[in-house]
Amino acid sequence: MSLIAKATSIVGGTVAAIRRRTSPREQAMGADPKIPQAQSQGIMTLKMPVAEGWKDGRLPICTDGLKVNVFASDLDHPRWVEVLPNGDVLVAESKEQAAPPKTLMDHAAQATMRRVKAIGKSANRVTLFRDEDGDGIAETRHVFVENQNQPFGMALVGDKFYLGNTDGIKVFDYVPGATRLDGDGQTLVTFKPHGHWTRSLIVSPDQSKIYAGVGSLTNIADQGMEVEEGRAAIWELDVATHEARIFATGLRNAVGMAWEPTTQKLWTVVNERDGLGDETPPDYLTSVVDGGFYGWPYSYWDRIVDDRVPQDPGKVANSIVPDYALGGHTASLGLCWMPEGTLPGFGNGMVIGQHGSWNRSILSGYKLIFVPFKDGKPDGEPRDILTGFLSEDEKLAYGRPVGVALGADRKSLLMVDDVGDVVFRVSAG
Repeated sequence: MSLIAKATSIVGGTVAAIRRRTSPREQAMGADPKIPQAQSQGIMTLKMPVAEGWKDGRLPICTDGLKVNVFASDLDHPRWVEVLPNGDVLVAESKEQAAPPKTLMDHAAQATMRRVKAIGKSANRVTLFRDEDGDGIAETRHVFVENQNQPFGMALVGDKFYLGNTDGIKVFDYVPGATRLDGDGQTLVTFKPHGHWTRSLIVSPDQSKIYAGVGSLTNIADQGMEVEEGRAAIWELDVATHEARIFATGLRNAVGMAWEPTTQKLWTVVNERDGLGDETPPDYLTSVVDGGFYGWPYSYWDRIVDDRVPQDPGKVANSIVPDYALGGHTASLGLCWMPEGTLPGFGNGMVIGQHGSWNRSILSGYKLIFVPFKDGKPDGEPRDILTGFLSEDEKLAYGRPVGVALGADRKSLLMVDDVGDVVFRVSAG
């Protein structure tokens, strides 16, 4: 049997190395999660539903008191969303451009990603949508910027628009109300491409800094730490001087970021390592401090050593324990702060788009959730906002949540779905 044939057989989920099936009720969640002991897998578990999309009027399922509608459709793998001060909605459309596979696992992982159209030709553009009559549905669309390199994060500071391409941050001149950017932009910071390729952006509350998430190249520094230099980190860019530095490290793949208004702390969601079991370790939501180190690749959660990695005891001892576990392999990507009063029945807290697992025996994630906050910290169990992204037999994916943002009216949420190729809007029912 060829390597590709072997890889395809793994993708079907029939992996002999699966030794434990974890019920969603047993997920490692919250501030004090129960994390199962690591179980090293000879062959990593791979399981992915087939992309189905939303057909015949099907929509995600809302929690009581809410409703959902399609804000914009017919996109090409939308990944991230940014709402401008004038209400225009920007959506980044891009796909992973995979490097040539080198191993059996590379073949298997790429075949798995193709099941949900996550690898392929990238649109490499940002599209602008405008809801001109305020009915919660975009009437017009424009190509805002194109011919980029896997664009993802977006940020506006005054008359400057910043775009996080996989290979760096660009800045463009912006005129309020413009439906298209002029010129090629200026590259301010360069990043290494491939691996975890998304580059999320967020502006500091005082508008003086921009923060960027840069994920690792590999799972556990499999190719050595030299190739991981500048990765598994959050970067800080000074808006005035354009000087950039690493703000925090040991974050395997920090994606969405948000500011908690009580403490003015930066928070992020992080995708943890693979190959240790369905629930080990959990992805997490955490505050991030300047100079902080969060464990990767040496350890996870509360300094639990990953014995697959050559160790650095000093790094492990100084690692920071994350604030809140989100369950194993939920692929929590989107993040935004939602203040009390945005949606009925919800107080202050973080909204998280869980893209969904591809490397565990029972799928997890595939939902939009809310984590309540009190006094600047998570307080209580997570709550579902949107579910219904999977068929009951886990064979079909109708959608996969990614980026999330407050709507321009501050009374709704916008959520990007890269399998359904739509932007959903959640509001009061």
